[in-house]
Amino acid sequence: MIALFTDFGWSGPYVGQMHAVLARDGVTDPVIDLMHDAPSFDPLASGHLLAALAPSMPTGTIFVGVIDPGVGTARDPVVVEADGQWFVGPRNGLFDVVSARARDTRWWRITRAPEGRSTTFHGRDLFAPVAALIARGDEVPGRSLPLTEYPDDTGAECDAIIYIDAFGNAVTGLRPPKSRIVPVLNVAGRCLSRRRTFADAAPGEALWLINSMGLVEIGVNRGSAATTLDLAVGTAVNWGTD
Repeated sequence: MIALFTDFGWSGPYVGQMHAVLARDGVTDPVIDLMHDAPSFDPLASGHLLAALAPSMPTGTIFVGVIDPGVGTARDPVVVEADGQWFVGPRNGLFDVVSARARDTRWWRITRAPEGRSTTFHGRDLFAPVAALIARGDEVPGRSLPLTEYPDDTGAECDAIIYIDAFGNAVTGLRPPKSRIVPVLNVAGRCLSRRRTFADAAPGEALWLINSMGLVEIGVNRGSAATTLDLAVGTAVNWGTD
């Protein structure tokens, strides 16, 4: 299948145009709208979300990733194969965490340059057509790039909120702590204790838990953590002790 992962939002013409190009280019496999509200203009934060979501998708899935604030500039368009999954999009940090966690990775720089390509919509004019080629089993239209060490659980984007969902739950870039001692999570001047699930806390109580993507998430039972704690994408978090 092909999975679309973008910061386009769910309204407007952009997602529909990508679906139309994939259909035009003969894609008959399912096209999944995996996420269209990834952190806007933030490929590093979005990369942590993508790396958390990818393991739940089948081997052979082709991810078209478009969080691309540098569209039309000198940043490279790339194809990445990581443990049997494919990733097509800009080389701007979006695929770094996926590569860091993979056992086997290959990178290509896309050399295909379609005539009439827009300078502002490579998702439609470059990345979707390349994904269609890969889906058909064609050779990657690019040249191999040397392997590079990529960061995993490092960088400011880990120790911060990277996504807030429709319920007001705040997802961080942190994975579960490796220590047997369960720490508290410091955020916005509060020390939050871990709960297994939302209902393990009292109504209105703030907490942290491990969410369905395997990331540390801040929530409020029957409420919005974003509103209650005044959180936003980029708010810093760090581990503490009781």
